[in-house]
Amino acid sequence: MTTLRNRKIVLASRPAGEPKTTDFSLIEEELAAPGQGRALLRTLYLSLDPYMRGRMSAGASYAPPVEIGNVMVGGAVSEVLQSDVAGLSPGDIVEGRTGWQAHAISDGNGLRKVDPALAPVSTALGVLGMPGMTAYSGLLTIGQPKPGETVVVAAASGPVGATVGQIAKIKGCRAVGVAGGQKKCDYVVNELGFDACIDHRRPDLAERLKEACPGGIDVYFENVGGAVLEAVLPLLNPFARVPICGLIAHYNDTAPPPGPDRLPGLMMLALTRRLTLRGFIVGDLAAERPDFFQDMSRWIHEGRLKYREDIVEGLEKAPEAFIGLLKGENFGKMLVHVAS
Repeated sequence: MTTLRNRKIVLASRPAGEPKTTDFSLIEEELAAPGQGRALLRTLYLSLDPYMRGRMSAGASYAPPVEIGNVMVGGAVSEVLQSDVAGLSPGDIVEGRTGWQAHAISDGNGLRKVDPALAPVSTALGVLGMPGMTAYSGLLTIGQPKPGETVVVAAASGPVGATVGQIAKIKGCRAVGVAGGQKKCDYVVNELGFDACIDHRRPDLAERLKEACPGGIDVYFENVGGAVLEAVLPLLNPFARVPICGLIAHYNDTAPPPGPDRLPGLMMLALTRRLTLRGFIVGDLAAERPDFFQDMSRWIHEGRLKYREDIVEGLEKAPEAFIGLLKGENFGKMLVHVAS
């Protein structure tokens, strides 16, 4: 087999606050032959997700940080080019955490086959992948929405938030989204079928959210934190459930947010209204994966669940696109198209 030159993006430095393009380096190097018990993969699509910001920092978290000089972590859909792994053949399409690179060598662990006949293979990184599973399991297992309840979700036009709201509607709930900009809010209401969507950039966010939730909030799916959470808290009903998926408003913080200490107020509210606040990582709920694939595939086939992808071309565009993602510049699931 002809020797391949692999292109990969590595972590060059740990960002202080907002990441910069100089925190990444694009490296080209010779790729060794896969060897016995290994498969050679060619990346087709790379997923960009907010959690990656935490992996760039050295602080303690639920997963180890990316070491300086190592390839950036991330999920990808790839084509098998060569294989000595049982169950994998050239031409197979797989999904796995192979990182920001054009090619990868894998022993098969952590890979799952993707059926191109089921849906476009890119959806294995979005609505039929980690973001979709996060929305499905977080809402149904932790949020436990009941018909007639009000479900509010932050980052409602993103891959997780958009799915949360649509599942809430399927379950008979009122779905209210919060998104950045009128264009995104129009999409959430007119295309995805939410009952309302509030632009978090408006100065009257709290008042508009209260108007959209006259009966209070029973489930708040947290993706953002910051001003959105502050607007939500007074509206939470007794026994409300708050699945905490992400806090993107704080991922670039270098110090505690300014202002008074709000923790005592939050704890008092949790006590008096008997709130359930639970952080989760999608892997915690892996047992639900079979139900997820069955339900989501059916809902997509029936036209009850829609999705949107925001695709940039070329591996070299990944750092810039990722920085934009953290600023909310994406519109839908952020993907990098690496190869056809």
